[in-house]
Amino acid sequence: MNKDQWKALLAIPAVITIGWGFAVTGDSGRGMDWISSPFAWAVLLAFCLQWVAFVPAYLGRTERYFDIVGSATYILATAMLLILSESLDTRSVILGLMVFIWALRLGSFLFMRIHKAGKDGRFDVIKNCFVRFLAAWTLQGLWITFTAAAAWTAIASNYKEPLGWFAAIGILLWLVGIAIEVVADRQKSQFKANPENKDKFIRNGLWSRSRHPNYFGEILLWSGVAVIAIPVLQGWQWIVLSSPIFVTLLLTGVSGIPLLEKRSDDKWGGQDEYEAYKKSTPVLVPYLWWR
Repeated sequence: MNKDQWKALLAIPAVITIGWGFAVTGDSGRGMDWISSPFAWAVLLAFCLQWVAFVPAYLGRTERYFDIVGSATYILATAMLLILSESLDTRSVILGLMVFIWALRLGSFLFMRIHKAGKDGRFDVIKNCFVRFLAAWTLQGLWITFTAAAAWTAIASNYKEPLGWFAAIGILLWLVGIAIEVVADRQKSQFKANPENKDKFIRNGLWSRSRHPNYFGEILLWSGVAVIAIPVLQGWQWIVLSSPIFVTLLLTGVSGIPLLEKRSDDKWGGQDEYEAYKKSTPVLVPYLWWR
């Protein structure tokens, strides 16, 4: 077993432990009584669905259903919480719709993209290794738990508050965030669909203002979800506000931007136009003014 396999083997129990920590703190009214906690069941469902899907994915050595399973998990877990909620209110419905819309949009986009491409380069090596591939699916369970934690906690909570300024600000952030993500994804898809752009990098539209505008939109929309949840958080539930921080750290330091930047550097590094683009364009937060 090589170094990467050992890392994956150690990461799996660590990821599960962190996820379980969220499960038992996400409902401060019940504490360790996870059997009666809808939030804990949502976390358990998030991990179990990944492990079930991992089996045929590994046997077929395919990553084609990785993203669609993740999106389906958001929808199923959120729907379960809405159904089990003892006191469903407008805040919960809004948060549920936000998760549904985002998951349906992104899940279908990623599903179509990988089927057109035939593969996802991130999985070229790890899908042939049981431990590393399992670690990737397990990490997706934690990713789902962290990103949806604020919404799930607010939906599952029996403590309710009327909508106010937090909701208004959160909805605005979410709308701006998903708009940026949708536009950025569409611009890149149209760019790649043009045969004249083969082996070129995109630098028009939102991509002229940020090298990763879709990730900026992702961070913004989950921040909006967290802001909406703030008025109903109690006790240990405040830990779920780490959700957008986790999204930011993962996208900027682990599996998002670093991988894409390296892939781009390997492909276009040294070319004058690419180096000038990198020098003049922010990595994440876009320019908000004309240059």
